[in-house]
Amino acid sequence: MRIEAISVIPQVFEAYLDASIMGRAQRAGVFSFTAYDLREWTHDRHRTVDDAPFGGGQGMLMKPEPIFEAVEDVSARAEEAPHVVFFSPCGTPFTQQVASRLAQQKRLLFVCGRYEGMDERCYQLADDIISLGDYVLTGGELAALAVADAVVRLLPGALGDDMSAVDESFSDGLLEYEQYTRPADFRGMKVPDVLLSGDHGAVDLWRRQSSLERTARLRPDLLEHVDLTPSEREFVERLAHTETSGDE
Repeated sequence: MRIEAISVIPQVFEAYLDASIMGRAQRAGVFSFTAYDLREWTHDRHRTVDDAPFGGGQGMLMKPEPIFEAVEDVSARAEEAPHVVFFSPCGTPFTQQVASRLAQQKRLLFVCGRYEGMDERCYQLADDIISLGDYVLTGGELAALAVADAVVRLLPGALGDDMSAVDESFSDGLLEYEQYTRPADFRGMKVPDVLLSGDHGAVDLWRRQSSLERTARLRPDLLEHVDLTPSEREFVERLAHTETSGDE
């Protein structure tokens, strides 16, 4: 996969994407990354990318001219047209399912906003507009890094064990099960016996039930969108009944 970003501070991407899993995946050829400075597409001596909003108001808006020119120029630099992603509170909430969809693309181009946002006409360039959450960031670079990280992890060869991505939270719509490592007894807190039993069938059942329990307790909203078996649905209902009984 080819991943690119247009930003007024392109240098912020390098340290993160060159380290750890992302760095190894780049060196292995799983994906490539290039960041472009939006100011390359300005035509005044101050390299201006923002201006005051019509109608007045606080802050500055990013101008449409450099953004349009940058997206059009970068898009033409490879035969494969990029899937262009913008970031906005008005966008689609970012989820693991969205990451999976983006991971199917051959080329992604992130356009990172700054200041008070962008001229509304810029969003005509977007194939996707994504919201990272109901809060405000200083710029789109952090959002682009988060999306890039989530997408790259899903690419074949990015993780040492390709099944790692399958087992992670949200891969099946649920939170991931509890996990433990050595020592088996730490300050009186013991690892569940089933994980030490060597019974793989019992371990798989425990992990599934742990995943269901954590999701029901911490993110019950997720259960509305998960296809559970009758026995799993009964297990969740028992959990809810037990919690209700305990509150009485």
